[in-house]
Amino acid sequence: MGSSKGSTSSSAKNVEATPASSEASAQKLWDSYTSSTPQNLKIIDSYLAFIMASGIIQFIYVLVVGTFPYNAFLSGFISTVGSFVLAANLRIQTNPANTDFGSISPVRAFADFVFCNIVLQFMVVNFLG
Repeated sequence: MGSSKGSTSSSAKNVEATPASSEASAQKLWDSYTSSTPQNLKIIDSYLAFIMASGIIQFIYVLVVGTFPYNAFLSGFISTVGSFVLAANLRIQTNPANTDFGSISPVRAFADFVFCNIVLQFMVVNFLG
């Protein structure tokens, strides 16, 4: 039993991440992303980051201020979540490495994104009252 404890503790030491290795891994990930990701996917990724930040800010606002106009909060939050989902689908469909949507052109995927976003925003405005 004593020898098995020693081997698990030594393997646990090997699993621990040091800050230097985490920084190196993050830098390698960033370099790989910037060099191999197409420009149109980077634009979609920045839109996804903006939508996520907008949803987080709305949620923090509700926690701090309150939910007085509750329909307004729900409409805004549903809009951000729906927009995020639609943009994530656009990214999946326009990614050249993804072969599952080979029959759908990027122009068709963008048209679907725009149409669904218009329908989503009409529903959000209708929910406001």
